[in-house]
Amino acid sequence: MSEAIGRQQPRFRAKYVVFAFIAAMTAYVLYHNERFLIDPAHPIWQHYEPFKWWLLPHGIAGACALILAPMQFSERLRSRFTTLHRVTGGIYVTSALILAPLGVYIQYLDEAQGAARSFTIATVVDATLLMTTTAIGLVFALKGMFQQHRQWMIRSYAVSLTFIEIRFILGVTGLDQPFDWATLEVVVWTCVALSILVGDLANQWYDLASARPRPVRMQRADTAALSPAE
Repeated sequence: MSEAIGRQQPRFRAKYVVFAFIAAMTAYVLYHNERFLIDPAHPIWQHYEPFKWWLLPHGIAGACALILAPMQFSERLRSRFTTLHRVTGGIYVTSALILAPLGVYIQYLDEAQGAARSFTIATVVDATLLMTTTAIGLVFALKGMFQQHRQWMIRSYAVSLTFIEIRFILGVTGLDQPFDWATLEVVVWTCVALSILVGDLANQWYDLASARPRPVRMQRADTAALSPAE
């Protein structure tokens, strides 16, 4: 028992560090980029005016996905509160399948405000990745193939985090001031391109941390097998 606990502790500590870093990124983005939400007089609202009513469900769905996703990776929640896990998972899947196409449409409308068509293409790619990974994860869950379900939902979550990562990178590096379309496009495409890789790295780390060491054979049996016959 003590050996099993010892194997699990490093994985749990690493998981908590990862989610703490994601929470810190989210807090930074909320403060640095999204403060306008509590300031009706902020000039950014003029930019959002043509599609503000599309932005509302997109934002709500995105918030649900980002808040509920970490709960899905709690082994304690999955084992003790199975119904809650399924309900929150269903909300996450629904939110992902809503926010992705809405994001594409909003980005298309933003072209009238000066956004390049390449940003719409990047949003289409991002939305396709999010919907595809989420849908595959859902199919595996419905078929009871929970290891594959976990792997694809980790990929889905990694894709959804591009919203936070793009704003975090631009903010902490100061690349968002002054605003430059070319710089923004490089960061967007980089985060989108690496999202699945990040998810797969998380999957491989989880599998390696969860692997049990192979049992050691008895020395006497090994010696008997290797000794020459008399």
